[in-house]
Amino acid sequence: METLLNDFSPGLFVMQTVILLILILLMRKFAWKPILKALDEREEGIDNAIKTAEAARKEIESLKSSNDNLLKEARAERDLIIREAKELAVKMVEESKTTAKVEAEKIMESSRKAIIAEKTAAISDIKAQIADFSIQIAEKLVVGELASDEKQKALSEKLASDFNLN
Repeated sequence: METLLNDFSPGLFVMQTVILLILILLMRKFAWKPILKALDEREEGIDNAIKTAEAARKEIESLKSSNDNLLKEARAERDLIIREAKELAVKMVEESKTTAKVEAEKIMESSRKAIIAEKTAAISDIKAQIADFSIQIAEKLVVGELASDEKQKALSEKLASDFNLN
């Protein structure tokens, strides 16, 4: 340490101090401000990037929420459409059953009327045939009964006595 004190020169010290101060001033003017400015710009860029990322995250969450809501609405609408379609199908089946029953009843009633009409026509036809057969039988009996004079006389007396009683 003694050698240091012996080698100490006050002029050199002042000169080195002046050079150091000039160097500090030059650094401050030409290097320090641009470095600080670059650091500030970088800090501002990072802040903007963070803000942009946060805004993008919020927008993504908003879109996700919106998509979830749209999905829920679509599912609800799908369920409503399916329910309405099922109700419509049941209604159509019921209407078809009702229409089929009405048509079946109409056909049955029409068939009943046709059967009654045919039955009446058949009965009338049978009555007419029976009447014809009865007349033919009566004709043959009367012809057989009126073949002789004695039978004609006996028949006329019998008919006369029947008319008197009534």
